[in-house]
Amino acid sequence: MRSFFLIFKTSLLTSVLTSLLLSLPMIIQAEPWGKDADLVNGPTPKKTSSKCPTPLFGRCAEVMIGFHQKVISPADGPRSNFIPCSSQYTLNAMRKYGFFCGFSMGCDRLMRENKDPWIYRLTQDREGNLIKYDPVP
Repeated sequence: MRSFFLIFKTSLLTSVLTSLLLSLPMIIQAEPWGKDADLVNGPTPKKTSSKCPTPLFGRCAEVMIGFHQKVISPADGPRSNFIPCSSQYTLNAMRKYGFFCGFSMGCDRLMRENKDPWIYRLTQDREGNLIKYDPVP
């Protein structure tokens, strides 16, 4: 009986040690947590809101601009002289500054939508055309 317990203890000890040795690489490669995680992974970027902060008008405007971008613009073709296009510029401005300020920035952008040379930095699009670069400030 005594030899049975001795064999059982040694087999239990060897199984525990082998499982510990097999899991050792996973323990060593574990991700850090707490304040040390920022040292390895870098600081986590702040999430930007993907919705307009003005609930009623902003949501209606986002739906209308989305309809324009998904339905009207593909059928009509690209016509903007700017990167990003004026509808995306208005959407980004509304999400960043609210409906009223973003809408007025978008209207100002639409009034400048022409082929005249301006002070904006020129970049090339995929086809090689020169386009004005004017992101939301």
